[in-house]
Order: sequence, then C-alpha cells, then structure tokens
Amino acid sequence: SLEVCQMNETEQALLDAAMRVFSRYGVKRSSMSDLCAEAGVSRQTFYNNFRNKDDILRALIRSYTERALAGIEAGRQDCNSLGELLDLVFEQTVVAGFDMVDAMPNAEDFIDGVHCSSKEGMEAAHARFRAVIAEILAPHAAALEASGIAVPALADLVQRASKAAGLSARDRDHLFTQLATLRQLCLAAAGQPDGR
Repeated sequence: SLEVCQMNETEQALLDAAMRVFSRYGVKRSSMSDLCAEAGVSRQTFYNNFRNKDDILRALIRSYTERALAGIEAGRQDCNSLGELLDLVFEQTVVAGFDMVDAMPNAEDFIDGVHCSSKEGMEAAHARFRAVIAEILAPHAAALEASGIAVPALADLVQRASKAAGLSARDRDHLFTQLATLRQLCLAAAGQPDGR
C-alpha cells in the first residue's frame, strides 16, 4: 500500500529544476532567484507551490522516497528469492541515492542541506523503507527467530547499515562490497545462504 505523492506538473518542474541548481551550486549557495530562473517561473509561481528552500528539500525527500518505493513495488514480482528482493531494495534506495549524490559537484552541501531541512522527512522515509524490508524478511521469520533475530530488529539494522554504506562508501565498488556483505548476513541468518 504505497502512498502516492500527488504532485502537479509545476511542482515537479520546480523540483527537477531545484535538483539541477542544488547539484550545481549546493543548497546554501542556491538562491530562490536561481531556482526560479532554472525552472523558468516567476517568484510568485514558485511561492504558490513552495514557501522556501526547506519546503523544496522536504518535497525532494518525499519524491525520492515515493520513486524508490514505487520501483521496489514494480520490481517485486520479478524477484524469486530473498537475495533478489534485498538486491532490489538496495538498488532502489541506496545505490540510486549514491549515484545521484556521486554525480553532484557539491554533494556534501546537498546532503547537509537535506539533513538540516527535514529530519522528520528523513525519519519518515527510513521508517517506510524499514517496513518494506520487514515485509521482505517476514516469510523467513521462523528461521530468523531460530537464529535469535527478530524481523523488526533485522529490518532496522539492514536499513541503517545500508544507508550508512551509501554515505560512507569510498566508491561504487566499495558500496557494492558492503551491500553484498549485508545481503549475505541476512541470507545466512534466514537459513538461505544460496539466496532463496
């Protein structure tokens, strides 16, 4: 049951423009004028949709979360194993975010801006990702519990560890090594070392 982010074309165009501007200049050095110019809209149009940069950042978090959850939902029917489901979650949440930020010249400023503007929004996104991970792990609850691991605790660990991997990885290869290790730990704990 995905909450659909209802966004009109103007709002989406403003978000797309904001991502380009924030990517180029960073959040702190981006002005409302920069955002309006990039989107090709007046300040009034901008303010009719978003009050300030924090509103934009919160909307970007919501938009990213909805896109990731929709990608997971769309890909789930093609997954035949726990390993494939974990790969799908990692691809949609961590790898996509890593790639997006990695392409930004002012990535650190963007990450700081997102974290400063919407701690609640980030926590809500993380909670939704944890719920999806718990759903994926639920069929393996008996095996996990036999290993002394509760599904909610493992879902929390997987979400937090995968996020940390995305933020701390030296490069894409290092990220994939960390995610593969996390995946194998989950599979072993669930008694599925071959990924089923």
